[in-house]
Amino acid sequence: MPEPHEDKRPLAERIAAEIRKLIMSGEWEPGRKVPTNEELRTRYETSNVTIQRALQILKDEKFLEGQTGVGVFVRGERAQTIQPAHFITPSEPGQPYRWLAEAVKREQRGRYKMREVAEVVPPVEVARALRLEEGGTAMLRSRIGFLDDQPAELVHSYYPMELARGTRLADHRLIPGGSPALLQGMGYPTRSQDDAVAARPATTEEYVALEIPRDVPVIEVFRIVYSDNEKPIEVTLLTKPAHRFKMGYRIEMP
Repeated sequence: MPEPHEDKRPLAERIAAEIRKLIMSGEWEPGRKVPTNEELRTRYETSNVTIQRALQILKDEKFLEGQTGVGVFVRGERAQTIQPAHFITPSEPGQPYRWLAEAVKREQRGRYKMREVAEVVPPVEVARALRLEEGGTAMLRSRIGFLDDQPAELVHSYYPMELARGTRLADHRLIPGGSPALLQGMGYPTRSQDDAVAARPATTEEYVALEIPRDVPVIEVFRIVYSDNEKPIEVTLLTKPAHRFKMGYRIEMP
């Protein structure tokens, strides 16, 4: 029989994990005062030093905030659930990209900042999804999305060169209405998309761009967008800080 798997993390990290779950699940709501160090010390049967270390981890991760002379409180916002299905339909003519429009509905200020637009040899998984020949290139559009001036997502989108060359996809400016609206106008309407969602540690690029605290993981979405006849027209690698966002999916039963 294999030996039981044990949690060998330092006790402060384990306590932080327990409290983090309470916050992300909503059981500890924003603004709630955290139990005193003495109460937590008794609950977890440990020292005051260990409790202080656990709370500091969560303060660094922006889950908790201390108020001098008052106590420690749960941060003022809960993890936000993002519904990918809300963004698949192209924007109406003259309307902003749906990601920005959805932010307005939530009373948030959304904006994008372009980072890079270039013809590149994409990662292997992207090349396969786009059905490129070995060494084939794609148009990369890299950008950061902000909500209320906080970095919310890092996006690397790739497009087949036969679609992108000579179009706004190759332009360093933002695309009015977003790429779905542009592609639809070019005769490539979005028909479906496949999403693969994972959680992992952040790369240095993601850590810096998304201003990730400590060792908070990222949510990674690998998305393939198809047009007519299952033609792949866009592959996107999207990462979001896991302490601020959840991915939500609604599935209609036949």
